[in-house]
Amino acid sequence: MLKEFKDFAMKGNLVDIAVAFVMGVAFNNVVTKFTGGIVSPLVGMIFNTDFAELKYVMKEGTVNEAGETVGEIAILYGEFITACLDFIIVAFVMFLLVKGINNMKKKEEEAPAAPPADVVLLEEIRNLLQKQNK
Repeated sequence: MLKEFKDFAMKGNLVDIAVAFVMGVAFNNVVTKFTGGIVSPLVGMIFNTDFAELKYVMKEGTVNEAGETVGEIAILYGEFITACLDFIIVAFVMFLLVKGINNMKKKEEEAPAAPPADVVLLEEIRNLLQKQNK
C-alpha cells in the first residue's frame, strides 16, 4: 500500500498540480498587495475616501479606552469590492496565461509532421508499380 501511495504521489500530474497551487497562492498574495497598495488608494483619491474602509454602519458601536470601536455592526462593502477586484485581476491574468499556452500549442500542431519512413517507402513502391503498369 505504501508503494502504491508513493507511485501515486510521484506522478508528474500530482507534482505539477502542487507546484501550480503554491504558485497560485503566491500570485494571489501579489495581486492582493497590488489591489490594496495601488488600486485602492487611486480609487480612494477619486472618491476622496479610503476605499478599503468603505462600509455601511447598521448599528453604531462604542469606543473603548484603547480607542477601538466595539459593538459596531456594519456591512463592509469596500472590502468586498476589493476582493472582487482581486478576483477579476487573477482571472484576467489566468485567461492571458491559458490563451498564451493555447497559442503555443497551436503553433506546434500547425507544423506539418514528416510522414513516417514506412509510409514514404510504401508510397514510392506504389508510384513504381503505377509506372510499370502504364
